[in-house]
Amino acid sequence: MTGMTSSARPHLNRRLAEFGTTIFAEMSALALSTGSINLGQGFPDTDGPEEVREAAVRALRDGRGNQYPPGPGVPELRTAVAAHQLRRYGLPYDPDTEVLVTAGATEAIAASLLALLEPGDEVVALEPYYDSYAACIAMTGGRRVPVTLRPHDGAFRLDLDELRAAVTDRTRLLLINTPHNPTGTVLTRAELAAVAELAVERDLLVVTDEVYEHLVFDDAEHVPLATFPGMRERTVTIGSAGKTFSFTGWKVGWITAAPDLVTAVRSAKQFLTYVASGPFQYAVAEALALPDAYFDGFRAGMLARRDVLGEGLRSAGFEVYQPRGTYFITTDITPLGEKDAYAFCRALPERCGVVAIPNSVFYDDPEAGRSQVRFAFCKREEVLAEAVGRLRRL
Repeated sequence: MTGMTSSARPHLNRRLAEFGTTIFAEMSALALSTGSINLGQGFPDTDGPEEVREAAVRALRDGRGNQYPPGPGVPELRTAVAAHQLRRYGLPYDPDTEVLVTAGATEAIAASLLALLEPGDEVVALEPYYDSYAACIAMTGGRRVPVTLRPHDGAFRLDLDELRAAVTDRTRLLLINTPHNPTGTVLTRAELAAVAELAVERDLLVVTDEVYEHLVFDDAEHVPLATFPGMRERTVTIGSAGKTFSFTGWKVGWITAAPDLVTAVRSAKQFLTYVASGPFQYAVAEALALPDAYFDGFRAGMLARRDVLGEGLRSAGFEVYQPRGTYFITTDITPLGEKDAYAFCRALPERCGVVAIPNSVFYDDPEAGRSQVRFAFCKREEVLAEAVGRLRRL
C-alpha cells in the first residue's frame, strides 16, 4: 500500500515501515504554503448547524463533558445513535450494550480491526481504500486482500465474482465502505445482498464504514449491511458526526453492533484514546435528533456542489466519474495529456493554485490508479467556481 509517502525510518517497526506522512497532511501543507484552494482533504469550509454548535457551547458552560466522559460514551449520545439507527433503518440497538462512541470513525476502524483480527488473518477490502485501512490492518499483523472497484460506464463497479474469489480459508473479515471513498460508489441493494450472503456462507465478520450514509445522490440509496439476514450479529457498523454535520474537528464517531462485538471493540478502544470529545458528544446527540428536513437539505446542498465541480472539471478537460455518494469526485487526467497523478498533484498548486489528491495512493499497486485524481466538493459554491476557473488554465 502506498497510501502514505514512504521514507524508511530506522526506529519504526516493520509493520509500519511502508507508511510515512499521510497524503492528506502532505497536500494540505502544500495548500497552505502556496495559498492554493484545498480540494484535497475532505473537510468543509463552513461550520454545520448553528444550533448544534450552540449545544456544544451550552455543554461546556454547564460543565458537561469537561472531565472524562463514560468509557462507552455519554448516555445521551448512545441513546441518540440507537434512535437514529431505528428511525432511519429499522435497526434496533440497545444503547447500553450495542453502541460505543469513538474518537471519530478513524478510531472506530482501528479499534475494530485491533479487536477482531489475529496476526495472519486475511482482510478483504474494497480498493481503492481510505489510507488508514491499510495501516490499521498492518498494525494487527493481518494481511489485506484488495478487491478493486474498476471504472465502467462512467462510474466504478464492484465485481462480485472477484469478491467471492478473494475469500479463502484464511479470511477473517470483510472491510466494506459504502458510500465509498474515494470513488463515490454506492453499493446497490443487490450487491449488498450478495456481500451478506457471502459473509454468512463463509462465517465472516464484517466491518462496514458508513460515514457518508447521508450523502447519496440521484437514484442511489444507502442500505446498511446489518439490515440483511444473518448480518446483524456479525457486523460492526461505523458512523460519524463529522461527515454529516460538518464538524470534522470534533472527532465524534461510533459503532453499533451486537453486545459481544461491542465488548471486543471497547477492549481495544479503551487503550487508544480511552475517551474523547466530551462536550461535543452532547451536541452530537442533539444533532442526530434534527428533523429530516436538515438531512434532506444537507444532501441537496452537496448535490448542487457536486454538479458545479463535476461540470467544471469536464469543461477543464478531465474525464469525470460521476459519484453517487460521498463528497468526492474521482477524475482521470489522461485527456489532459497527463499520466502520473502523483506528479500532477504535486505540480498543480504552482500551475493553477488548486490542491487535489492522487488516487494512486489508495491502491496497493499504484499503477491501478496512476492517472486518477480525487477532488473534494464540500466547499462553498463560490470557492468551487473559483477552483474551476483556475483549473481551466490547464
